[in-house]
Amino acid sequence: MGGVVLDFLVNVGLPVSLAIIMLSLGVELEVADFKRVARRGLPFVIGALSQVILLPLTAFVIVSVAGLPPEISVGIMLLALCPGGVTSNILSKLAQGDVALSVSLTAIISLLSLFTVPILAAWSVVHFMGENAPEVSVTELAIAMFLLTTLPVALGVTLRRFFRGAAMAIERPLSVLATILFVLIVLAALAGNWQLFVDNLASMGPALIALNLVLLLIGLGLAHLAGLTWPEAKTISIETGIQNSTLGITLAGLITGVTEGFSTLALPSAVYGITMYAVALPFLWWFRSRP
Repeated sequence: MGGVVLDFLVNVGLPVSLAIIMLSLGVELEVADFKRVARRGLPFVIGALSQVILLPLTAFVIVSVAGLPPEISVGIMLLALCPGGVTSNILSKLAQGDVALSVSLTAIISLLSLFTVPILAAWSVVHFMGENAPEVSVTELAIAMFLLTTLPVALGVTLRRFFRGAAMAIERPLSVLATILFVLIVLAALAGNWQLFVDNLASMGPALIALNLVLLLIGLGLAHLAGLTWPEAKTISIETGIQNSTLGITLAGLITGVTEGFSTLALPSAVYGITMYAVALPFLWWFRSRP
């Protein structure tokens, strides 16, 4: 019975949850947010540079130094390729950051991930797993990314643009539903891979925490060097340091083709879905203490 429930969460709950998360992101986005980013482009450029280039580079260095098992290393790389997701937007709001910048960054990077993630994910699998690497179709991965991330965001933006009242009415229920589904999926992922989780926690846990911590500091430092405002700097830090772990779990399943239970590649994203809050909370307290 437990296996049936787990398989249902993997094959139905996971993609539905991700689509709802991305739809709720699009619903929050105003067309004016894109215009605002265009008018003041530097914060967006800094945020995009941090997420698309510095984030995966940092993850590569950390997993290489940590000497983790190949599948765990790939799992961390997949996580590093994922954009921020709705969680980063919520944390930016709580930190009294630039929420419009946060939502715009997450949405646009999510749209760009259609092109960046499949190629980099395929490379990561081959690099770390070598002869044991599963065959990865960049085209199929790109199509899946479009259906699960790009399309829901675009639908959300369209809904907000032409049916504003309806969009605002469903915005909060969508976020709550997505959060509940996310928690269920993380718990199921850990339960289904419990022994693997225990065996690798000593090495995987510190690596994930280090990645999270370093990225938060890199985003903050880069924003400071660029002379951005404090609200913008807080947002860049959070957008760089917080990833969409639901997308990481989904990517792992798409790459390995696992239909029963969770892929081993998904474990880092599931664990990160818990550890990121422990790392982010002190930063959140600090950011709120300096409005």
